[in-house]
Amino acid sequence: MAHSYSSSAIQTTTIKLCLLFSLLLGMVSAQLSPTFYATSCPNALSTIKSAVNSAVSSEKRMGASLLRLHFHDCFVNGCDASVLLDDNSTFTGEKTAGPNNNSLRGFDVVDTIKSQLENICPGVVSCADILAVAARDSVVALGGTNWTVQLGRRDSTTASLTAANSNIPAPTLNLSGLLSAFSNKGFTAKELVALSGSHTIGQARCTVFRTRIYNETNIDSSFATSLKSNCPSTGGDNNLAPLDLTSPTSFDNAYFKNLISNKGLLHSDQQLFNGGSTDSQVNAYSSNSASFLTDFANAMVKMGNLSPLTGTSGQIRKNCRKTN
Repeated sequence: MAHSYSSSAIQTTTIKLCLLFSLLLGMVSAQLSPTFYATSCPNALSTIKSAVNSAVSSEKRMGASLLRLHFHDCFVNGCDASVLLDDNSTFTGEKTAGPNNNSLRGFDVVDTIKSQLENICPGVVSCADILAVAARDSVVALGGTNWTVQLGRRDSTTASLTAANSNIPAPTLNLSGLLSAFSNKGFTAKELVALSGSHTIGQARCTVFRTRIYNETNIDSSFATSLKSNCPSTGGDNNLAPLDLTSPTSFDNAYFKNLISNKGLLHSDQQLFNGGSTDSQVNAYSSNSASFLTDFANAMVKMGNLSPLTGTSGQIRKNCRKTN
């Protein structure tokens, strides 16, 4: 049976096919890729790595600080470097939000990395990608696992104080609150436990663990006593204690062993091992370092994929602290 097609029908079909093709192209371009800078800035990754290694070798704590910057970026409207923006006349940034104020650090290291990258390939590497790569390189520098960082994020042109105050899990949360904060970002309970393992490095201020060491009962008494000398019941808010007293600058599974001994520093840490649904996962990681490191790496890749700006969205900031 012969078919005759009108030119308008053919034209319509062609337009639909073109639209479908461009839609598919758009979907492809929205995917992050580990080789994103292979031709546009081939030395991007080595530049970031050497700057991170240098910063961490001069101050071990900086590794934890850079890892935390990426986390606090991604949990607020996606991994878009909004956390790095200073306040300006059009918005109040995220730096003064409760979880970040007097607490986030490492901005100067990011500035150094950005200026080095601007020298070798101006306007190419995003601040959001710098945070993602620096987080990975920090973990590696402290003896942790490696993973392939997906690249191609772009930078936001705005930030949200409100979202930072509501989306970043607080150290005072109970297990149910932690589970829902992470579930809101698409993470399972297992991934919550794996990502919490980042507290095997870094330090916390007295103000965020004071209530735990003076008022809570699910804490090892000698551990609590040892902390009180540097964290009095009043004053000394900014005095520091390591999140993992055992090996504070090694990225290992000691954090989980500490929880089993009731030596979690933060209320939210100990909630992961307190007779609840995540106890078994803490047990598993405490006895199997390899599975923790594997799961942590996979969860970090997943976190890095939270709502990135790609394609023509956002911009590539020349200075990570302000929009172009």
